[in-house]
Amino acid sequence: MTRLHLPPEGHRVDRVGWLRAAVLGANDGIVSTASLILGVAAAGAQRDAILTAGAAGLVAGAMSMAAGEYVSVSSQADAENADLHRESLELAHDPVAEHEELTRIYEDRGLDRETAALAASKLMAKDPLGAHARDELGILEVTAARPIQAAFASALTFTSGSALPLAIVLFAPIAMLAPIEAGASLLFLALLGLVGAVAGGARPWRAVGRVTFWGAFAMLLTAGVGRLVSTAI
Repeated sequence: MTRLHLPPEGHRVDRVGWLRAAVLGANDGIVSTASLILGVAAAGAQRDAILTAGAAGLVAGAMSMAAGEYVSVSSQADAENADLHRESLELAHDPVAEHEELTRIYEDRGLDRETAALAASKLMAKDPLGAHARDELGILEVTAARPIQAAFASALTFTSGSALPLAIVLFAPIAMLAPIEAGASLLFLALLGLVGAVAGGARPWRAVGRVTFWGAFAMLLTAGVGRLVSTAI
């Protein structure tokens, strides 16, 4: 009998924690810094002032992203830990009721009563809290909250993304800075959308269109504000 040799499955759900933070950080770095540069340039500032504003935006944004990711993901981790603690108390207090609860979950997924009860018994005999965390609470090891990882990924990728539009200021002619900055930043965003989609196994063109549209909108809006402020002054 011929055995089929199937290729290994390339699931990417284990990347969701750091990938979300990394894409968010890089996207925010490009959009916020490019928008800031365009806004200051539209107000008529010179290269030194634009570089100063962009560099300040890079540092402030990286720290803000790291702090924001750490706080928000820590809140998620706290909620998960509280649910796990509550579930462990319920397992210790009334394991029979918890077994019945797990059995009903498996029945709802399509198993008959006998098979569901047997599966619940075997899983609870090996790791009762793990079984309830996964099947009742929906907490998986690969998607569990990791605050420090998210904070570092966001800060690092924000800095990397922010450095790209900032570098344009160093090399672009000041008279053509705005169109070159806008065009290059949209290209950076498109590449980021492509890389993020490929890393996550998603459709690339939807991701590319999404990040470039909102990036263009943010840059256009900020440039308009800069122009209005310079006119009013």
